[in-house]
Amino acid sequence: MSSCGPGYVTPQDAIKEGPREKLLYVVTVQPNPEDPQGDYLSTVDVDPESPTFCQVIHRTFTNRPGDELHHFGWNTCSSCCKKGADMKCLPKRDKLILPCLTGDSIYVMSTEKPRAPELVKVIDGEEMRKLDCCAPHTSHCLADGSIMISTLGDAAGNAKGDFVTLDSNFNLTGTWTRGEKKAAAGYDFWYQPYFDVMVSSEWGAPKLFRHGFHDMHLKDYGTCLNFYRWSTHELLYSTDLGEEAAAPLEIRFLHNPKQAQGFVGCAVFAKVFRFHKPDNGEKFIVEKVIDVPAKTLSNGQKIQGLMTDILISMDDRFLYFSNWMHGDVRQYDISDPTKPKLTAQVFLNGAIVSDSGVVVTKDEELDKQPDPVIIKGRRLEGGPQMLQLSLDGKRLYVSTSLYSPWDKQFYPKMVKAGGTIVQLDVDTVNGGMTVNPNFLVDFGKEPNGPTLPHEMRYPGGDCTSDIFLAQD
Repeated sequence: MSSCGPGYVTPQDAIKEGPREKLLYVVTVQPNPEDPQGDYLSTVDVDPESPTFCQVIHRTFTNRPGDELHHFGWNTCSSCCKKGADMKCLPKRDKLILPCLTGDSIYVMSTEKPRAPELVKVIDGEEMRKLDCCAPHTSHCLADGSIMISTLGDAAGNAKGDFVTLDSNFNLTGTWTRGEKKAAAGYDFWYQPYFDVMVSSEWGAPKLFRHGFHDMHLKDYGTCLNFYRWSTHELLYSTDLGEEAAAPLEIRFLHNPKQAQGFVGCAVFAKVFRFHKPDNGEKFIVEKVIDVPAKTLSNGQKIQGLMTDILISMDDRFLYFSNWMHGDVRQYDISDPTKPKLTAQVFLNGAIVSDSGVVVTKDEELDKQPDPVIIKGRRLEGGPQMLQLSLDGKRLYVSTSLYSPWDKQFYPKMVKAGGTIVQLDVDTVNGGMTVNPNFLVDFGKEPNGPTLPHEMRYPGGDCTSDIFLAQD
C-alpha cells in the first residue's frame, strides 16, 4: 500500500487504492432567510447496496441564517502525505472547513462520526473583517498542517484578492500575501511547490455579486490570473485574459505535480484557458483552448453558457465542465492539453429546454433545443452546476445550485422545487457519459422546506480537494 496518512503519495495511488465513495458531504443552502437553522451540511448515502441509497441521512445545521455556505475543503489531504515513520504524526482527514460567501464566517465540522458530522467551531465574520477581508471562498490544506482560504473582498465588500490562514487548531492567524502587490480580485487558487508557484483567479466585488448578476457590473468583474511565488508569498505578476474571460473562476492544475500546467474556466462567456510554463521560460503562458458560443434567441438576445465549474480526472485524461445556463455538462479528452477534444455532452435542463418558452433561432452547436430531463419521476429544474468525480473517474455527481441570490434570479422554479443531485456514468476507456436513471437526490422535501445543494466532497478525498506534491 502506498497510501499514507490522510491521502495518497501519487494520483495513480488514489485511483488504484481509493475506496469507492459511499457517502457524499454536500453544502446545502437554505434559501429562506427567515429560517433560524440556516444552511447545513448534508450527509448523503451514495452506496447502491444501502437501504438509504440517494437519501440525506444526516443534517448538520449552522443555526445562523444568512451566512451562505458555499465551497469547502478538508483540514488535511494528499499534500500532507509523507512516507515512512512521519506517517504516525500526520493529522487525520476528519475536519471540514466551510467558509461563508455572504456572512464571512468560517465553520469547522468534525467527521469523526462519518455518517453524522458535528459542528465543532465557528469563526465569526467579524474576525475576518478585522483582517480587512471578506467573502472567504476556497479552502486548501497545506503540507505543514495549516489551512489557507482565499478571500474575495475587503472589509467593506470591495474587490480585493487575498488569503487568510488557520493553524492546525483552526485559529485565524492572519493573511498569507506578502509584499506590496495585491490581486485586484479573488476567487479560487491552486498551488504547486515543485514549481514554486500558486495561481489564483478572480470574480468581482462581493458588494456587487451578492445582489445578483447585472450587465452593468461586468466591467467590474476580474479577468486576470494571478501568479505567486509560493515560497515567499509574493504576487509576481497578473496576466489579463481580456474581456471575454470575465470571471475566471475554477482553477485546476493537472494532478501530476511535475506538470506545470492547468486550466481555468471563465464563467460569464464560457471559455476555458490553459496556462503552462515552458521548460526554459520564466513566466506562465495563457491561451484559450475551448470557446462555447452563445445561443441567439428570437428577441435578438443571447444566452451565454455561464461556465460555473470545471474539474480534471485524477489520471489527467479528461476535463469536465458545466454550463449552468445552457444546461449541459461536457467531457473533453485532454491527452493533448493544447487541443482538448469534446468526447461527450449531456443536457440536464437549463434555460433553453424545448418547453421553456425560450426560442433559439441561432445555435452553432445544436440542431434543436434539448428536451426536459426527468429522473425517477422528478423533472430537473435549473441547470448543472457543481461537479465531483469519483477517484476512479467512473461516476460524476452534478448538483444544481450556484449561489442563492443568482438561483433566485435565473431559476426561481428550482428554488421553489428544491435542487437535485444526479449522477453521470462515465466511460473511462473511450470517453462518454450517460445519465444514471436510478440515481437522484431530491432536496425538494427537506425538513425546513426546499433547499439548494452546492459543492460535494467524499470522506476519502476527491479530484478537486487533493493536491499532490512531488516526492523527489
